[in-house]
Amino acid sequence: MASDDLRATRLEKAQQLRELGINPYAYRWEVTHQAAALQEKYADLGNGETVDEQVAIAGRILNRRVFGKLAFFTLQDETGTIQLYLDKKTIQDSMADVDADAFAHLKQLTDGGDILGVKGTIKRTDKGELSVAVSEFAILTKSLQPLPDKWHGLTDVAKRYRQRYVDLIVNPDVRQTFRRRAQVTTAIRRFLSDRDFLEIETPVLQSEAGGADARPFTTYHNTLDMALYLRIATELHLKRLVVGGFERVFEIGRIFRNEGVSTRHNPEFTSIEVYWAYGDYHDMMVLTETLITTVTKEILGTLELTYQGQAVDLTPPWRRATMHELVQGATGLDFAQFATLDDAKAAAKEAGIGNLDKCDAIGRVLNEAFEQAVEPTLIQPTFVTDYPVEISPLAKPHRSKPGLVERFELFMVGRETANGFSELTDPIDQRKRFEAQAARKAAGDLEAQGVDEDFLLALEYGMPPTVGMGMGIDRLIMLLTDSPSIRDVIAFPLLKPEDREAAEE
Repeated sequence: MASDDLRATRLEKAQQLRELGINPYAYRWEVTHQAAALQEKYADLGNGETVDEQVAIAGRILNRRVFGKLAFFTLQDETGTIQLYLDKKTIQDSMADVDADAFAHLKQLTDGGDILGVKGTIKRTDKGELSVAVSEFAILTKSLQPLPDKWHGLTDVAKRYRQRYVDLIVNPDVRQTFRRRAQVTTAIRRFLSDRDFLEIETPVLQSEAGGADARPFTTYHNTLDMALYLRIATELHLKRLVVGGFERVFEIGRIFRNEGVSTRHNPEFTSIEVYWAYGDYHDMMVLTETLITTVTKEILGTLELTYQGQAVDLTPPWRRATMHELVQGATGLDFAQFATLDDAKAAAKEAGIGNLDKCDAIGRVLNEAFEQAVEPTLIQPTFVTDYPVEISPLAKPHRSKPGLVERFELFMVGRETANGFSELTDPIDQRKRFEAQAARKAAGDLEAQGVDEDFLLALEYGMPPTVGMGMGIDRLIMLLTDSPSIRDVIAFPLLKPEDREAAEE
């Protein structure tokens, strides 16, 4: 039957319910138990045994098997599934005052996808299926759309993302991914709160985008008559809070970057940024390692994971190596020995490194070599340290290595997961770096930002020695749920309009 015909049939059933005096869209149902708890509690109940405990559950009908005087439904709530044992005599005796033909209406007017409330007792059938022996039921919501075929499910990836609500109904693993995501963010907050970090929310709408190299989304405030940006980072406002006297602050929040999409990138994502006064990047590496291992152990019960077929061991201590060391190990090139940009480019090109045309400093050539030759190989957790100043406009100069900054990035399974550094607290140096960024922006670099005068003013009031760290929550969840794409861990990822997507296929 065509989809439109199925919908019409279900609409007709909804009308029949109304004519019987039954509202097909009920107001409430008193739930006393959930499926998973019942399955656990009665795991040892023998075949054919019954328990005279009254329960009331509710959920969605996944499938129906209907016979003459008996029916078996599979009901799914948030926690799992349980069978409904529906006996005509039991239901008719219990519901005679409400609906003399209750069992017939149950068979004729319900469909897969409907939301049902039932009351009854517990039994395990002779075939071993734990069931609720139903005495009363109520149709709580009449579904007008059929669920995907039970044998094939919802397998079209684009449709799964576009109709996430259906994906969640029919794919229990997807529900588990988002349950785990919630557990992870809760555990992160608890970890930081236990260490006296305070979460403070900062603006999403900003007059000056900053805190990262990224192309921002733009918008407009009509009443204030001003152009605004959606934030590309929470960094600069959190550091203003440190100037104001908060010594340990963080925020878990949505970030918006007007960039391409891939398995690792989504224009809207979630990050955590943490700022700690009087610490440096060595302290933050320890905190980052401890945070991730503590949360992983709490949620998964182990630090030995498998991600897309690769074994990943999060047992500390994690490897620490400088960018120069890693690039030299992979390419044989020691970038500290190059006297000119041309020499660095020529050597990198000979080593097979491309995409060098826009590199205007040796540090940028070094970073290209790292991204191409080293980054994909970093499967086990690795802190890469001591970055070139040219690509680190907000980090403090290295105390013993000229031209570098005290910065680390954490890589796992070949991708960056966290980024941290000893924060630049010198307002004069910060202005120079902002102005260099502004020059790049004026020259057409869409990811470069301008000069944030208010932030510079804040620095002039004095910021204590501070270390900061930003981590992509989505990428961490990908690792902890063995998800290949960032879209698998974002409930409602941004997608092209369906008509455009079809036209481009």
